[in-house]
Amino acid sequence: MVRIFQLIASILGGLAVAGGAFASHALRNQLSDRALEIFETGIKYQMYHALALLLVALLLKSQENQPFSMVVAGWAFILGIIIFSGSLYILSLTGIKWLGAITPLGGVAFLIGWTSLAIAAGNSQ
Repeated sequence: MVRIFQLIASILGGLAVAGGAFASHALRNQLSDRALEIFETGIKYQMYHALALLLVALLLKSQENQPFSMVVAGWAFILGIIIFSGSLYILSLTGIKWLGAITPLGGVAFLIGWTSLAIAAGNSQ
């Protein structure tokens, strides 16, 4: 899991940087201010949780065994990025409003990730 989480965190972090640059340069004149704000929110949450995923990978690397709750945290952060940030990107680029109803499911995945990380901390020796 450590290598998988490190690899995915690195890719998602790099994509967040590229997406932010894309928004600042290519999308600035293409999207409304509100659509650009929505896109940038997706970028922020993607970067925050790519870093959280990297933290999970580093914590797992330091553990003798891989606590289940920490593995759940990593996958929840990945799922959260896909659903939360992904739905915001599509919403801002297409204007498909019903995607806003999916976004909170990604937020729930983020909350599951943070809660799982807290559980892992509480169970650590």
